Order: sequence, then structure tokens, then C-alpha cells
Amino acid sequence: MLSKDSQLSEYHSSSARSAAVTSMAVGAFGLVGSEFLPTSLLTTMAADLNDSEGAVGQAVTATAVPALIASLLVTFLTRNLDRKNVIICFSLLLIILNVIVALSPSIWMVLAGRVFLGLALGGFWTLSLAITGRLVREEYTARALSIVMFGISAATVLAPPAGSFLGDLIGWRGVFLVSACLGGLALVGQIVALPRLPPQGPSHLVVLVAVARRPGIAAALVSVLLIFTGHFAFFTYIRPFLEMVTHLGGEGISTFLLGFGMATFAANYLGAYLFEKSMRPKLAAMPCTMGILALFLLEFGRSFIITGRLLTLWGSL
Repeated sequence: MLSKDSQLSEYHSSSARSAAVTSMAVGAFGLVGSEFLPTSLLTTMAADLNDSEGAVGQAVTATAVPALIASLLVTFLTRNLDRKNVIICFSLLLIILNVIVALSPSIWMVLAGRVFLGLALGGFWTLSLAITGRLVREEYTARALSIVMFGISAATVLAPPAGSFLGDLIGWRGVFLVSACLGGLALVGQIVALPRLPPQGPSHLVVLVAVARRPGIAAALVSVLLIFTGHFAFFTYIRPFLEMVTHLGGEGISTFLLGFGMATFAANYLGAYLFEKSMRPKLAAMPCTMGILALFLLEFGRSFIITGRLLTLWGSL
């Protein structure tokens, strides 16, 4: 039986682990939420920056390529650095870059800030799950990872509708400042709660090349790239579509975006059960379904009832 001092030590140890995992979840929420904010603020940003929705939509695209590069190289480039310090740098970047975007006088400064946000996003994505696994005992790894993934899922649900709603109240610049404050909360939590996390084992670029050369990997990567390109080509311009085609106002857009996000959230948790068997045909059917839904939206997008159902179905994919 554990002594009172041992029980107290175990309690504090468990609390420290929980706080560390929570700080990672908040960081994930802040970064992913910042990634999606322009989709719900596109028209107001374009009007204020005196540019087109198409140009401002590149604020979403601008994060994609840097995020890809960072996700591939961050482990190698930071192989000698304490992982706590790397994560703290990513959270600090989130704060600085959201402030830069909020104060930007032109689309070019917005895009520059978003490019560097992509670097932080890709790096955080790559390191966060591995770091989370080191924060807890082995038997609690799955639970800790689910908490971080919950932060990511919550961001996909709440960021677009919250951004749209707050944008109507405090303006798009105010929304990015709120996002910077959320990043500050994550930063403080990580400084206080995360232990020192020295790197484990060597990291070599040759491993990436070896993996890419495995049969089917290259084709799978190209397929994933095309699917996500198609998805974000639609999702980035969802607000202008709802305003100009479906003729929705601010509250209606927020409601539709919330429905889209909730469908995505539910699908993330139900997906494991749906794909237990016959994964390949179901995965193949999903992009085909997206294409069909896009055609239906072009045809029936003026009906808010049909559009709402189509968007909810899209979100569930």
C-alpha cells in the first residue's frame, strides 16, 4: 500500500502530466484554428484590404506548402534541440504571426504571415503526437493522444463559425488578435507544464527517401494531395459562395459553418468504426462523393435547405 507521501507524489505527477497534455491540446487548437480563420472572414478581409476574394483566399493556400515542407524536415532540423523549446517556439510564432496578420496594411503582409504560420503548423503537427506520447505512462498514451486530437477536432468545429460570428462583431483584425491571445494561453501553459524533452535517437533525411520508394507510397501521397487540394479549393471560398449564391447573412453563415464542423467532428470519431472493414473502396468513394456534392451545390446552391444538407454531408466525409 502506498504511503501518504507516495500518494501525494503520484497525485502531483499525474496532475503535471495532465497539465502538460492539456497545454499541447490548447496549442493544437490555436494553430489549427488560426489555419481555418480566413475561410470564415474572406469577404470582410477582401473588402478591408481592397483586394479580391480570390487573392485573399491564398491566405489559406499560403500555409499549405510551408506546412508540408516543415512536416518533412522539422525532425531533422531540430534533431539536437530540446522538444519543449521547439514547441514553445511554434506557439510564440502563432502569437507573433497572428498579430502581424491583424495589423497588415496589405494582402502581401497577410500572405507573408501565413507562410510562416504554415511552418509552425507543419512542425507542430509532426512533433506534437510524438511528444504527447512521452508525457504520460505507456498505458495512458491513447488517452493523451485523444485529448490532443480533440483539440484539433474542436478547432475544425469552432474556428470557422466563431470566426464568422466574431468577425461581424469586432472585425476580422480583432478575430486574429483573439487568436493571438489564445496562442499566449498555450504558450504560458507549455512553459509551465512541459518538462524538458531532449531528442531521442538520430534523424536522417535518407529515411524519408526510403519510405517514399516503397511500393504504392508515392501513388498514395499524390492521391491524398489531390483530395485535399479539391477539398480546400471548395472550403476556402465557402463564405463567398454562401453570401453570393445562397444569399445568407452573418448568422446564417455561422450556422452553416457550425453544421459543417460538427459533421466533421462526428465523422472523425465514427471513422474508425466505419473503416474497420473494406477500407479501400470506402476511401475511393469519398473523393467521388465530394465531386458529386460540388456539382449539386453548383446546381442547387440557391436553396439554403439543400445547401445546408449538402454541406453537412460534405463535412461528414
